[in-house]
Amino acid sequence: MTYQTAFNQQDFMANYWQQRPCLLKQGMLDFVDPLSPEELAGLAMEADIQSRLVTCHERQWEAHLGPFEDFALLGESHSSLLVQGVDHWHSEVAKLAAAFQFIPNWRFDDVMISYSTVKGGVGPHIDQYCVFIIQGQGKRHWRVGQKQILKEFASHDKLKHCEDFVAEIDVVLEAGDVLYIPPGCPHEGYAIEPSMNYSVGFRAPNAKDLVTGFADYLLQHETSSQRFADPQRQETNEFGRVAENDTLALNKLMQSLINSPQASAHFLGEYLSDSSHSSDIVVLSGSDQELAMSDLRQLMEQGAELKRTAGIKALYLDVLPYELFVDGQSYAVPNCSWALAKNMCDSSALDTHSLRAFNEDEHQLDWLLELLNAGYWYFDEQ
Repeated sequence: MTYQTAFNQQDFMANYWQQRPCLLKQGMLDFVDPLSPEELAGLAMEADIQSRLVTCHERQWEAHLGPFEDFALLGESHSSLLVQGVDHWHSEVAKLAAAFQFIPNWRFDDVMISYSTVKGGVGPHIDQYCVFIIQGQGKRHWRVGQKQILKEFASHDKLKHCEDFVAEIDVVLEAGDVLYIPPGCPHEGYAIEPSMNYSVGFRAPNAKDLVTGFADYLLQHETSSQRFADPQRQETNEFGRVAENDTLALNKLMQSLINSPQASAHFLGEYLSDSSHSSDIVVLSGSDQELAMSDLRQLMEQGAELKRTAGIKALYLDVLPYELFVDGQSYAVPNCSWALAKNMCDSSALDTHSLRAFNEDEHQLDWLLELLNAGYWYFDEQ
């Protein structure tokens, strides 16, 4: 199935994105749940997949982390099962995420899915990322407020809540409805009947994370850096003083690393293409199924569709032509193959017409063979 949004994307980006929450009534066209509650529970039993089970009985909140061997805690009411990164493990959920490709992939995080029994929810809280909440089966009552100053507190060591807030949106969602919530807006939702909700989340790195990540990148890549020097220094009798010009010089020294176009761009490519969620990758390298160039050519001739593995983030930067960033790694791409590489990042699937131009010089696709053997792309022969 192909999932499509039913709202004006241009109007949404101009008037709502990162500005204010909104209800997009029947925002998904002919929405059908991509998986069942039983399938979601099956994923929550896997050790590689992040999951939580949240309950609230007699105003006592509890949260339990998966994987789960059974679901005794998921009672007939006041409970929710939440599973992160489902798009990395379920192809139909990955198709749901593809409906939001009008926002750049580097901003996309994952699809979190929750199943809630009657009155189940996770409590009033504030997130620091954008999210589209799609209602699947069942109905859910939502309240959402504009940004406002609120106290936040821990109701449980794994749950952070906020105090009561003034709601701008107070609505019951039905299948196909979409609720958009920007960062910093308080919200809470409770199931009226057993419900499935799909949260398509978009991350926003903060400055501290970027600086920390860049520092780690510099250490790992052993990037050379300039050392402080002061050949014209005058003698002093203020032994403990750090002069203003010294402070400025040291700041300039630090900024010279951050302002290095090559190093900072390469770091961003690796950092933004990396994912915090595991994926269902089948690595062929080193196995008896490893592909050779002759195998690649045969697959091209058979007309098999080239698909990106669900959950894999593939990016390219305008300032770094001929370099592809996939799952936190960089790959050099020949000039002649660059258009193909960009298409592979922009689309989750390509037909082999895009590859036939390389039949005469197949070694222009050495980089593609490496990505195939790494499990990041595959040929769907069905």
